[in-house]
Amino acid sequence: MLNKIWTGFFVVAMAAAIVQAVFLGHPEVFAAMTAATFDLAKTAFEIALGLTGVMCLWLGLMRLGEKGGAVELLARVFGPLLRRLFPSIPAGHPAEGSIVMNMASNMLGLDNAATPLGLKAMREMQTLNPEPDRATDDQILFLVINTSAVTVLPVTIFTYRAQMGAADPTDVFLPILIATFCSTLVGLVVTSLVQRRRLNDPVILGWVGGLTLLVGGIVAYFAGLDREAAEAQSALLANVTIMTVITAFVVMAARRRVPVYETFVDGAKEGFQVAVGIIPYLVAMLVAIGVFRASGALDLLLDGVRAGTGALGLDDRWVDALPTALMKPLSGSGARGMLIETMQTHGADSFAGRVASVVQGSTETTFFVLAVYFGSVGIRRTRHALACGLAADAAGITAAILVSYLFFG
Repeated sequence: MLNKIWTGFFVVAMAAAIVQAVFLGHPEVFAAMTAATFDLAKTAFEIALGLTGVMCLWLGLMRLGEKGGAVELLARVFGPLLRRLFPSIPAGHPAEGSIVMNMASNMLGLDNAATPLGLKAMREMQTLNPEPDRATDDQILFLVINTSAVTVLPVTIFTYRAQMGAADPTDVFLPILIATFCSTLVGLVVTSLVQRRRLNDPVILGWVGGLTLLVGGIVAYFAGLDREAAEAQSALLANVTIMTVITAFVVMAARRRVPVYETFVDGAKEGFQVAVGIIPYLVAMLVAIGVFRASGALDLLLDGVRAGTGALGLDDRWVDALPTALMKPLSGSGARGMLIETMQTHGADSFAGRVASVVQGSTETTFFVLAVYFGSVGIRRTRHALACGLAADAAGITAAILVSYLFFG
């Protein structure tokens, strides 16, 4: 899929450039496209280099969270809920622990831990599958929840915003939390309706109802504030929450007699490797996107959507964040490239930059997760997994746009 997307950027860009040069009298478009390849390659390297320090900081802190028992604590808290969501898994089965740990890792933004644990959970669930090439209901629900998992600390997005010069990189914290909750809730409800699951279990109702009331209360409170007050208070709440989590990680690790300094440094080393490792991917995606924009193809697409939005009498400022939304279900690196390109073009603190950031954190990459998770256990008949995952994506992206207007509009 990613190979086709990447190739498509260049093919469509070349076609658009030929139209501009031959029919519209703009032969300079080819010079602009060539310049974009060099400029964006340089930008990709500079971004990755600037990410190094922040990635080291956060992955070091995340390692403390793992060693200090934060993931285990979340596993104990959410265990009763997940056992009811996956009733076909026998009590004490190895899949149960892997699912809980995967969900907890996702909530803490521990992507490096969440994916291996998710693959392990899928393999263990496969041992209970009577038709090995056909996804079970529990496997589909697990995948949908993974494609829309609530993330409490969207560290990567904070990092990119900091690198792109945001005055307060964490000001998108609450909007992302609300959007990703909506994505997860819709994914759960849609999948349950398709599978004819009963969601009236007291534990499920208690968790879903409680979280819905909490998120609804947050939305209602901030809806009653003016824009400046909403931005200031959401930023304060985000920063207090983040510093509380950081302090808790350090204190929990210290109480377990974990060598906090050495453990932090070990995690930070991984952060350096991650920052360096993404350079080729950033170069590939940013150059392709830069050529696509320089050719005029991206502007034509956005202008068309903007014209349709205007014809309906709606505000069209969100349209500049649309490329991230369109790319998100298809490619994580592609969406990341679109996010960076949007912030670079419009500014990290622009409305488009903030909307794109919230969209990026609202859901996961459905096609990638489906291919990797089901592919790892040889499942070919995925049934309704893709449709339910895309429904969750649509809900998360829609919520991201709407909540951005609430906080930043």
